[in-house]
Amino acid sequence: FLIEKLFSETWVLVINDKHSFALYLCLTSVFCSKATFAISPEDLNTIGTMIPIHSCKNLLKSINRRSQSFQTSSHFGVFDNFFTNKYGGGGASTTLTAVATTSVTVQRRNYNSLNDGTPFNLCFLRHGQSTWNRDNRFIGWADTPLTDDGVLEARVAGQMLHKSGMLFDEVHTSLLRRCIRTTNLVLMEMGQEYIPVHKHWRLNERNYGSLVGKNKKEVVKLHGIEQVKRWRRSYNEPPPPMEDEHPYHPGRDPRYRLMLSKIPKSESLHCTMKRSSEYWDKVIEPQLRDGKTILIVGHENNLRSILMRLEGIPEEDIINLSIPRAVPLAYRLDENLKPIDTGKRDEATGFLRGEWLGGDKAVKEILERDHKQVYDTSIQHNLETDDTQDKWRTWMSVAVGDPAPTMKAMSAPGQFQQDNIIGNSTTGAVHCDPKLFGDIPDFSDDYCPDCDHDDDDEQKDEAVSQ
Repeated sequence: FLIEKLFSETWVLVINDKHSFALYLCLTSVFCSKATFAISPEDLNTIGTMIPIHSCKNLLKSINRRSQSFQTSSHFGVFDNFFTNKYGGGGASTTLTAVATTSVTVQRRNYNSLNDGTPFNLCFLRHGQSTWNRDNRFIGWADTPLTDDGVLEARVAGQMLHKSGMLFDEVHTSLLRRCIRTTNLVLMEMGQEYIPVHKHWRLNERNYGSLVGKNKKEVVKLHGIEQVKRWRRSYNEPPPPMEDEHPYHPGRDPRYRLMLSKIPKSESLHCTMKRSSEYWDKVIEPQLRDGKTILIVGHENNLRSILMRLEGIPEEDIINLSIPRAVPLAYRLDENLKPIDTGKRDEATGFLRGEWLGGDKAVKEILERDHKQVYDTSIQHNLETDDTQDKWRTWMSVAVGDPAPTMKAMSAPGQFQQDNIIGNSTTGAVHCDPKLFGDIPDFSDDYCPDCDHDDDDEQKDEAVSQ
């Protein structure tokens, strides 16, 4: 970060002792740049206290590989022989007074169209349509697959990213296949299948408790619009908890067998933010600070929790933020990893400083349709499957072309059965044979009153992550 700041402006390096010259050589030899930079003696002292000795040694080793005339030692004054040979005098006692300017170049990526003026770039993407999105059902941690439309949505998102010129260094996503398959399809369209993809349960969708599997519009008719909206979108009101015998309890899924005590019975956005923030702090933020461009493929509520923190959205306002499926949201961040303020927010939601690659107007129309699909009980037909959707599907199929054979294989419909785990791509339900795992354990002692869950067993958490 400090070196990035040095290269952002013009500096003058005053060389008044061999320590100054050592630092000067480190910077110019290891970092090839054309920017003229410099450090005052006061700044040099500050920098010297911030750079650990072992880091200096690594820098100097790099220099030694480039020039055999440099001789290293165990302390920072390692250029005795260099000074003696080049300038004469007594090595350590030599003092230089000069103003040195050099042409060096900061090696910034030239392939990322969003990387103008900042090395910190991030993109969010919600998964494509899954079977329960299509059927208007609460999903949560249920592992529903993508529909054919969902595959197409993911491919279109990949084409948007490809045409934007963005390239990613790595992807972070959940353990749920609607996100994993969206990730795979996007990377195929971008030609970036080779980059690392990190999967973690902390990026899973929020657990909708006892609502999982129920039709959203039927729940609205039963409990009312305001109550359902609070369950879906408010900050600290979780839905009713899931019973242990619930048919879609995540404890029946083998992917969570090492973290049964961490499975929540129900989650508010606050609970979701707690786990997503831990993943952000420990994994994503360090990678961003290393200059990596990152794609996060997630679910609506885990993305809302990250965006709430990133944008500083108040608790009372977050209820009004929704995220559309399969439309990339790109961010440029400053050195504090906060969105660069352009003085305006997006027109689609009114909260975000990122850029919707599909355009604000299109996103606004999608969000209006999604709102009607859940809350407008006067609409009897399914807006996800009506004639308008058929026209969109036909047009987009022509636009992106036929899928590759690997894509077809990934989205093939029909029954599948593997290792006693039975699923159906039409209903999207996944059931595990209870005989494999025994009775569902009692989780009642693992949660705090506001639906949070026990988070002590870091060894098992790390095992699941690996």
